[in-house]
Amino acid sequence: MAVLAVSCSSRELVEADYAVVPLPESITVEPQAQAFRFGPDTRIVASDSAQQVNARLFAGYVKTLVGFEPEIVTVAPGKDFIRLGADIVNGNSDAYVITVNADSIVVDGVTPAATFYGLQTLRKAIPGAGNFEVLYPAGTIADAPRFAYRGAHFDTARHFFAPDSVKMFIDMIALHNINRMHWHLTEDQGWRLEIKGRPELTEIGSKRAGTVIGHTQDSDSIPYGGYYTADEVRDIVKYAADRHITVIPEIDLPGHMLAALASYPELGCTGGPYEVWQRWGISDDVLCAGNDSVYAFLDDVMDQVVELFPSEYIHIGGDECPKVRWTECPKCQAKIKELGLRTDEHSTAEQKLQSHVMKHVADHLAAKGRKAIGWDEILEGGVDTSTVIMSWRGTEGGIAAAKAGHDAIMTPNQFMYFDFRQSDDPSEPRAATWGDPLTVEKVYSYEPIPDSFTPGEAAHIIGVQANLWTEHIPNYRQAEYMEMPRVAALAEVQWSKAPKDYDAFFERLKRLTKIYDAEDYNYRKTYFVQPDSLAVK
Repeated sequence: MAVLAVSCSSRELVEADYAVVPLPESITVEPQAQAFRFGPDTRIVASDSAQQVNARLFAGYVKTLVGFEPEIVTVAPGKDFIRLGADIVNGNSDAYVITVNADSIVVDGVTPAATFYGLQTLRKAIPGAGNFEVLYPAGTIADAPRFAYRGAHFDTARHFFAPDSVKMFIDMIALHNINRMHWHLTEDQGWRLEIKGRPELTEIGSKRAGTVIGHTQDSDSIPYGGYYTADEVRDIVKYAADRHITVIPEIDLPGHMLAALASYPELGCTGGPYEVWQRWGISDDVLCAGNDSVYAFLDDVMDQVVELFPSEYIHIGGDECPKVRWTECPKCQAKIKELGLRTDEHSTAEQKLQSHVMKHVADHLAAKGRKAIGWDEILEGGVDTSTVIMSWRGTEGGIAAAKAGHDAIMTPNQFMYFDFRQSDDPSEPRAATWGDPLTVEKVYSYEPIPDSFTPGEAAHIIGVQANLWTEHIPNYRQAEYMEMPRVAALAEVQWSKAPKDYDAFFERLKRLTKIYDAEDYNYRKTYFVQPDSLAVK
């Protein structure tokens, strides 16, 4: 940290460093020009409501680091101000330009979201926390992200995390320029979303009689539950939107639905009885695809999901859906016959039946102006290209999807599953019961677009996401630990266009941990004592 002597002041003077995480596209510093001095008398100029939200957030961020909170004004004084705008023109809606001289800093984005990312760069350029004034070197930063969709997945279905913890997760990913939170809300182990008119989903489906102990099959027999009310969801969605993060809900179907089946046994092939699962894994009991009431149930749920979540995308799952019950269910077999579905060299009749269910829900969402996202299994029975494919079983699903004309989001488990332990140390905490260690270096090494892709195919890779499944994550502090510092490597994969340089990234990441410490984030500190070196597989 550069610390300069300051006369007549109790504050230290530190010099900002624009080489932050994620690395901006272009940094031009004018070493002969006078720097901008950011101190208690500096004003933040925000002339409209959107920029005033940005200004308030930035003022709070820097107070944590420098010990003072700048005043927000609507009209610029003669000098000593940071002005926020959304006036530049660029084809990338998240592009921004920062211009620094002795009198002012201007942060200009294409949109208020872009301006927010510029402010995050100014925040992360501060080299630590203390009783500081900051010298921002004169120059220009021009930046724009590589991918429009920059996601972080949070499973609150296996374990429930209170609304305040969800907000903490949102703040953490906002620091890393992530703009989508994929919120996994329903599972075999719990239904976490209030649905008006269907109280059983939360009265029954949000509760389980116990939870499996560790990696055994034994239950602790301690009742467990929790769900989000509609008002809590609206509050979280607004909280995220202020930080330019879109919340994408997931209602996982037609599998992973035991909590719903326990609430409404008539929706299953056997009629039950069912119970909310206490263990992890994949249940053979799924929604009955031959039952017309299932489609009415899904329509009802999606109608309310659309009301609560204004996101363009709604995730409808489609993963890990066994067909055992369907092969034995007279209603499902009758539906197969009615639809004229036949097994062929590409897929079974039951896989095509799942595609029928997914298409019904996707069409219902499309009628309301929304787009469906599904896990890569939905390709097996055929799916319309209007549905976005999220590739988790390696990269193959996303590659196949892009070649077939689908938009795809890459989240391959070997690079992007943050429930895997962080190193090859067997004592390292983990949430997954499978998978190789996933180090920061390995996350950083991921390249989402194959060299063999044509420009048209590459355009279908719309983003990258990391997933955090919480079977073995019972509290939020552990969730933070599993995310950090790997989320910084994720941010660079999502944002930066520059060639990768892991050693340079490591140095920038070390500076970023000063903010982690100031925010009291629970990150893996041992990584910085002896960095992992695990061959990329």
